[in-house]
Amino acid sequence: MKRQSSLKLNGRQVSVTAPPAHTLLEVLREKLDITGPKEDCGKGECGACTVLMNGKPVLSCLVLISQADGSEVVTSEGFMKEGLPDYVQKAFIDNGAVQCGHCIPGFIVSAEALVSRNPNPSLADIKTAIAGNLCRCTGYTSIIRAVEDAARKK
Repeated sequence: MKRQSSLKLNGRQVSVTAPPAHTLLEVLREKLDITGPKEDCGKGECGACTVLMNGKPVLSCLVLISQADGSEVVTSEGFMKEGLPDYVQKAFIDNGAVQCGHCIPGFIVSAEALVSRNPNPSLADIKTAIAGNLCRCTGYTSIIRAVEDAARKK
């Protein structure tokens, strides 16, 4: 049985029909053509699928679409301004924090959430904010540097 769900996605209202047991990640990627959030583990352990839901980072592989009904969801694509990277995305590029790019959308969402609520995060704050995101190729030094740089540019 399918169910209609509505949400505000990256600033625009959308409606989608999907089985209520489908995850938000499945609906974003398969029905709404949003490719930023990735499925890696499917268990909420890697952070590649991180999105903001009602202003808070969530693992979209663990959220059912029925739970997201009526929510505001922002993916990494939602932070772009007129098709260009915003200051956090640019900081990731400028600091070499992007290699394969697979995990980066999740890191960017986590970084955006941190910097929006804490414009002057400490190293401990940054490490806590990105603790749920795993990177297999970049290492964390350039990612931490990118978040520090983004905070300075906010």
